[in-house]
Order: sequence, then structure tokens, then C-alpha cells
Amino acid sequence: MTDTATSTEPTTEATTPAAHGVGLTDAAAGKVRSLMTQEGRDDLRLRLAVQPGGCSGLIYQLYFDERSLDGDAVVDFGEGVEVVLDKMSVPYLDGATIDFEDTIQKQGFTIDNPNAEGSCACGDSFH
Repeated sequence: MTDTATSTEPTTEATTPAAHGVGLTDAAAGKVRSLMTQEGRDDLRLRLAVQPGGCSGLIYQLYFDERSLDGDAVVDFGEGVEVVLDKMSVPYLDGATIDFEDTIQKQGFTIDNPNAEGSCACGDSFH
């Protein structure tokens, strides 16, 4: 019986997506739920990625995505809100937090990333 349990565990682990270390504030989760409701979709996930570009070398990509890519890392924040990272972005974003600001000066999602050593003057890219 031990051999049977052992043989099924790798199969379970292989089909379970990896987790990541990105957090989501309550304000950001609420905004994501609101936007998904406005779109009338419940099959979307919030995808965060790091891409080459910008004046500091790397830029964030934050968008809704219905796809599941090989190697994605997923964390479910409840009530239909999932944050997905591709396997290449995970090390750049470990410990980062996605927030949503709604003030007179600024409205939108922000990313606080402890791995970013610096950013450009406009704040759109980092290194």
C-alpha cells in the first residue's frame, strides 16, 4: 500500500501548479473582482509578468488572462481571484505586493517589489 501511495504522489504534484510569493492587498483583490464582474467573466486570472524593456531594463506587465501556460505559478486569493506568474518572472517578483490606489492623485494598480534595486524617474521600469 505504501508503494501505491508513493506512485500517485508524483502524478498529483506534476498536475498541481507551483505557488509564488506575490501578495495581493484586499483593495487590489476587490478591484480585480469588480473588473471581472464588469467584464461578465469568471474565467480570467490576473497575470503579472516581467519583460525586458523600459529605461531601467525591466517592465511589469499586469493584465487579465484566460490562458494557462506550462510552468505557471498560481495563488488563489479566494472569491475567484487568482494571480498567475510565468516561470521566468517568479524569481524577479518573489515577495512583491500588488495594491490598488484610488486617490485624487493616482488611480491604478501598484507593485511594491523588494527585488527591484532601482527604477526610472517615471516609475514604469526597474532593475
